[in-house]
Amino acid sequence: MASIGNINVTMAKPNCLDKCDNITVPYPFGFGAKKCYRDESFRQTCNENPPKLFHGKLEVSHISLQGQMRVMTNVSNDCFNISSGVDNYTDYTLNCKGKPLTFSDTENRLTVLGCDTAAFITGSNGQNFTSGCRMICSEKHSPIEGSCSGIGCCQTSIPKGIKSFTIETYSYGNSCSYGFLVELKQFKFSVSYLSDFNISRVPIVLDWAIEQKNGPSCEEAKKFNFTYACGKNTKCFNSKNGLGYSCKCSHGYYGNPYLQDGCRDINECADPINIPCISTAACANLLGSYKCSCPPGYAGDGKKNGRGCSFLVIQVTVGIGLGFLFLLIGSLLVLWVLQKRKESKLKQKFFKQNGGFFLKQQLSSHEGSIEALKIFGAEELKQATNNYAQSQILGRGGYGTVYKGILPNHRTVAVKKSKLVDESQIEQFINEVVILSQINHRNVVKLLGCCLEIEVPILVYEFVRNKTLFHHIHGEGRSSPISWDNRLRIAAETSEAIAYLHSAASPPIIHRDIKSTNILLDDNYKAKVSDFGASRLVPLDQTQISTLVQGTLGYLDPEYLQSSQLTEKSDVYSFGVVLVELLTGKKALYSDGPGKEINLAMHFVTSTKEGRVWDILDDQILIEDYKEQLHEVLRLAERCLRVTGEERPTMKEVAMELQGLSKYQRHPWVAQNPEEVECLLGEPSNIPSQKTIGYNSLTNKVLISLDGGR
Repeated sequence: MASIGNINVTMAKPNCLDKCDNITVPYPFGFGAKKCYRDESFRQTCNENPPKLFHGKLEVSHISLQGQMRVMTNVSNDCFNISSGVDNYTDYTLNCKGKPLTFSDTENRLTVLGCDTAAFITGSNGQNFTSGCRMICSEKHSPIEGSCSGIGCCQTSIPKGIKSFTIETYSYGNSCSYGFLVELKQFKFSVSYLSDFNISRVPIVLDWAIEQKNGPSCEEAKKFNFTYACGKNTKCFNSKNGLGYSCKCSHGYYGNPYLQDGCRDINECADPINIPCISTAACANLLGSYKCSCPPGYAGDGKKNGRGCSFLVIQVTVGIGLGFLFLLIGSLLVLWVLQKRKESKLKQKFFKQNGGFFLKQQLSSHEGSIEALKIFGAEELKQATNNYAQSQILGRGGYGTVYKGILPNHRTVAVKKSKLVDESQIEQFINEVVILSQINHRNVVKLLGCCLEIEVPILVYEFVRNKTLFHHIHGEGRSSPISWDNRLRIAAETSEAIAYLHSAASPPIIHRDIKSTNILLDDNYKAKVSDFGASRLVPLDQTQISTLVQGTLGYLDPEYLQSSQLTEKSDVYSFGVVLVELLTGKKALYSDGPGKEINLAMHFVTSTKEGRVWDILDDQILIEDYKEQLHEVLRLAERCLRVTGEERPTMKEVAMELQGLSKYQRHPWVAQNPEEVECLLGEPSNIPSQKTIGYNSLTNKVLISLDGGR
C-alpha cells in the first residue's frame, strides 16, 4: 500500500501482496496467485531467503507506474595475457522476447572500458542491428577522470524497441576489456577502472507497456473493453517504446490506473502542507478538483496562486481608479488625434495659402527642363535644425534668419526662415522659386527646395562652409587677410554670377541686394552669390520696372533711390561698392570718429576726383605691389559708381574686364599711357612700402550682416 499526503492507495489487487521486501509491485505486475498479475508476461517471483524480486531471470530493483523498470545485468569481459597467450572472456546475452519489456533507448548506453579494446552489441527488435566502439590508448595518462569521451571509456546509444541483445568484448593487449549496457545516470567513469574493475553487475532500465495484439495504440485498445487495461478516472497514452499503451490517473486523482477503481479523488483541502486556498477562504473538495469561496464582503477566487480575496471597497476603489485612468488615457488619445488632425489641416491651409498647388503645377509644366526641386515637410526641417536652435543660426538678414541643418541623408544645408510674406505676391514668389531652381551656376548658391506647410515659407539652399566676404574683410576673418589674387578672383567670380543673372537667366533676374554679406566663400575662397529675397524678375519686353525701394544703405543705387525705377545698372552700382570694399578693406558705411558716418562709395568717388584714392586703399594690397591691376580695377570701380546708370558699364562688360585681369597679373598695355591713368586716379609717384590706417569700427544699424552660409 502506498500513500500521498494522508491518502492510502492500494497498488495490488485485493488479497494480493504489493511488496517484495522493500520493492513495491504494482498491478499489472504481481506474484503469487494467478489473479494477482495481468497475464504470464507480467508474472514475477519473490524469493524468500534472502527476499529478492525477479522478472524471469532478471533481478528487479524498482518498478514505476510511469512505464519503467530497473533490473540488474551482468558485464561482458575479455582479459588477454600476452606472456601466457591465455584469453579469458565472457560474452553476455539478454532476451526479453515474450515479455512486455524493451531496453530503454533514452536511459541506457552501451559502455566499453579498456585500452586496446573493442566491444560490440548485437540486438534485435524485429530487425538485426550491430553497434559498438574500438579504442587504443597511446599513453596510460590519456584517459580523463570522470570523462567517458573515447579514451579508455566510450559510450554509444541503442535504437528504440530492442527486446534482446548480445555484447562481445575483445582485448588486444596485456589488459582486460569490459562491455555492458548500463543506466546512464547510474554510471560514472573512473580511471582506476582500467586497472581494477571489480563490478560484475550493473543496473539497466526497461520500458514496459500493455501490448495489444490488435494494435498498439489507445484508440485500438479501447475498442475491446474486456481486455482494456485502464480503469476509471484514467487517461490512455501511447507508450515510449512504441509497442503498446500506458495508463495514468486523470488530473485530481491518484493511485494505480491499471486497477478498475485504482484512481481515487485527491482531497486537496485535506493536505496539511499545500492548502490551495488562502486563510480567509473556505475550501470545498470536488471530484478531481476543489473550490475556494471568499467570505461575505469579499470577492475573488480565493486561491493562493490566483486573485485571492479582496475587500469589496478596495475592489470598487480600484475599479473606479482604473476606470478614471482609462478615461483619462482615452481623453488624451482623443485630444492627441484632434490636435494631429488640426495640425494636418493647418499645414494644408498654409500649403495652399503659400502657393503649394501652384508650385506643383509649375514644376509639372517644367518637368524634365529643371533639376528636381524638393518640397520639404515642416517636421523634416524642424528636426534638421534641432527645432531651430540658437546654436544652429548662421546669420540674420532683413528678410529672415538662416539656420544650419542636417538632413536625414547627412547632407548639410542652409535653411532660411523668412520673417513675413505678402499674400498678394504669392504667385510672384512661386515664380521666383521656380526660376531660381533653374539657376545652375558655379558662383550662385543653389536653391534645393522649399517648405510651404507653415505660415511663412522656408527656403533650403546648399551650404557654403567658409562664411561671407564681409566676415573676411571686416569681421573676425580679417585677422587672416585675403591676398590680392584672391580678392581679384572673388570680384571676377561675383561679377560673372551677376552677369549670368542679367543675361543668361530667362527671364533676367535683378538681385537688388548685392553686398559683401551676400557673397559666400567656400574653403578655396570661391565666391557664391546668395540671398535672393529682394530679387525681381524682369519681363522680357522691359528694361526697367517700378517698385518700392529695397536694399541696404551704402549699397543702394542713388538713381534707383530717387526714381524707384529698378534696372540692371542698380546691381552694377551695388557691385561697385563691393569692389571698393575689396580695395579699401572698409565697410560700405563706416565711422571716422564720434558721430561721423562716412559713405564709402561717395568717399571713394571724391578721393578719386581729388587724386588721393591711393591713400584709402588697404595696406595689404599696397604691400603686394600689383600697381597695373590696381589702376584698372580702380578705374572700373569708378565707372560702376557713376550717378547716372547709362554711364555705368553692364555687368557683362565688368565681368569680362575682371576675368581678363584675373588671368594675367600684368597687362603690358596698362603702362603704355600712364599719364591718363595718373590723371584719373591721382597716383603718387612713390607708393610707400607700408602704411598704417587707423579707424574705429562701428556697427551700422541699417547694414544687415548675414555672417554665414546660405
